[in-house]
Amino acid sequence: MERFVDAAPDVRLWAEERGAPDAPALLLIMGAQASGLGWPDELVELLAVRHRVIRYDHRDTGRSTWSFDEQPYPLTALAEDAIAVLDAFGVQRAHVVGMSLGGMLTQLLVADRPERLLSATVIGTNALSSTPYVAPDGHRVPPEELPGVSAELMEMWSRPVEDLGPGAELERRVEHWRVLGGDLIPYDAAYARELERRIIAHTGHHHAGTAHARADHSGMDRTEQLARTRVPALIISAPAEPVAPPPHAEHLAQVIHGARLVEIPGMGHALPHEVHAPLAAAILEHTGRS
Repeated sequence: MERFVDAAPDVRLWAEERGAPDAPALLLIMGAQASGLGWPDELVELLAVRHRVIRYDHRDTGRSTWSFDEQPYPLTALAEDAIAVLDAFGVQRAHVVGMSLGGMLTQLLVADRPERLLSATVIGTNALSSTPYVAPDGHRVPPEELPGVSAELMEMWSRPVEDLGPGAELERRVEHWRVLGGDLIPYDAAYARELERRIIAHTGHHHAGTAHARADHSGMDRTEQLARTRVPALIISAPAEPVAPPPHAEHLAQVIHGARLVEIPGMGHALPHEVHAPLAAAILEHTGRS
């Protein structure tokens, strides 16, 4: 079932739910400039076997309101949007799964709204914490000294995004997914192309968004709150991750109180077919524990 959620004045979010309405709710939060359709249908259906799965489009993505130029907002407002989605669906507490920027928003919810979470799963992001990473040999590494975004991805992100028409934009996105996916799982360009065709059709235009990169990133440190949380947390480790490469997942597992770490073989910063089953199994095992 699809619906629109009034998240803030003049801001409406597209949202969809699948699965039994009386099953425990599971909210999926995608990354920066990513539509809720970035969660592949196959993965959603695997999770919907045991959950009422809700996914949605952030502001300035998909069929939600595109208004950043007229109404700038901080990134923290996107965490408030997640709560608005739960409220609209009548969900008091939910399991939350966040990827990339969605993983940061999930950490904000763990820290600021723990009463609304049954559990948290964090994928492909860095910790909102100033606590150093403790390496296996005991060496302490400040978060700012951990490995950064891969050189190939940084080069891609440094290029201006020109509007050369829908065909060129589709191919730019397909190439972006190739780099995001890493080099351990063979890249399926046809799969990525079909996914982005669906997202463009869902959105109603092919224009690339930049709002989340321009939004205010300040005020997101939650060092103390994450260290004392009681929300059960699962951290997904992706060995081919190019955005938050190892040991960022290990660092997250250290700074979020009681967090568990599970590696998905071959995974990068994408959700190809090969990771759907093991990722769903890890998430369902975690939500079943909680």
